[in-house]
Amino acid sequence: MPSRLSRVASAAFLAAALAGCATLFDSTEQTVLVQTVLDHQQVSGIGCVLSNDKGRWFVTSPGRVTVQKSTQPLVVDCRREDVWAFDQIEARQNASRWGNIIFTLGAGQIVDKQTGAGFDLPSTLTVVLQRGDGAAARGAPAQQPQPTTIY
Repeated sequence: MPSRLSRVASAAFLAAALAGCATLFDSTEQTVLVQTVLDHQQVSGIGCVLSNDKGRWFVTSPGRVTVQKSTQPLVVDCRREDVWAFDQIEARQNASRWGNIIFTLGAGQIVDKQTGAGFDLPSTLTVVLQRGDGAAARGAPAQQPQPTTIY
């Protein structure tokens, strides 16, 4: 008959192993707040399109939108009249990483990368607006990605 100590140790090990897999416990979606700022002042009513390899979402700032998590950057493209912003937000691996590597021998890490569940965006995206039509940003050198927004 297993001792109480070994049952507790087994339960703790199992809980730690399961905690390592974000796919089991974390959502593949995340709600983010989008805020737009111009000249150090919050500006409302700016239309923003957020996109990654999982889809596209529209939000009017300030506003919340639920996006599909991904390992790829979230592209943020905001525009209204003569102000615009274009940015990429990198998703960061959440706390599931080491649990995945240690307790699932890396299998959970592979699954979490495919589903995006193991990656988080900042909960608030503060987008700094610029004046002008944004044509310079769209025609910038090749290292800056081209906006994919359809108007």
